[in-house]
Amino acid sequence: MDALVVVEPLKRLRCGECRRGPLERMVLEFNSPRCLDCADLGHLVFLPRGNAALTRRSREASALWAVVVRHNKRRTRYERQGLLVEEAALVRAEASCLADAEVRARRRARDAARRAAEDVRFTGVLTAEILRLFPSCPLDRALEIAAHTSLRGSGRVGRTAAGRALDEGAVTAAVRASVRHLDTPYDALLMRGTPRHEARARVAAAIEAVLDAWRRG
Repeated sequence: MDALVVVEPLKRLRCGECRRGPLERMVLEFNSPRCLDCADLGHLVFLPRGNAALTRRSREASALWAVVVRHNKRRTRYERQGLLVEEAALVRAEASCLADAEVRARRRARDAARRAAEDVRFTGVLTAEILRLFPSCPLDRALEIAAHTSLRGSGRVGRTAAGRALDEGAVTAAVRASVRHLDTPYDALLMRGTPRHEARARVAAAIEAVLDAWRRG
């Protein structure tokens, strides 16, 4: 069955039956405008477009409904503005969508808690691996390196596949990066305009000295 169509007129029109106007919305009958009351649609309420789930559920729950359109002069076509539906149907649809939103919120909370627990577990495992490879590394420093490099969404070594697999090269790269930034003048060299590759070369020996000291148990 074709949907009933209600028009939002661009001109100030009056109802051809009751003469009421100007009309916000109307139905065309025999090329004459009719207000919604005269068209037996006055009991319906307007639901603007924009929420697909709410629109679908309101339409399905409403015994009578109509599509609301407005003419777009620039595009020379009628464009949907929303629906007219029974108020009780809209109320039921809103309650259903609200329940869905609550379910999604609870699911997001559970997922966030699960991810947080996974992150805590992995940070602990990564800390243990750092201390295995570098037994003389201070515990607080190992914890700091593990937390920094495994931060979710950071794109750092700890979030890569190799890092998650505790690949020795990836773990060592994370420790080396920490030493480079915190135990050498590398950052200061960059701030003074030293090219990155030159700055890395100048601090390479200092980094290896710290790593060698941390490797000795």
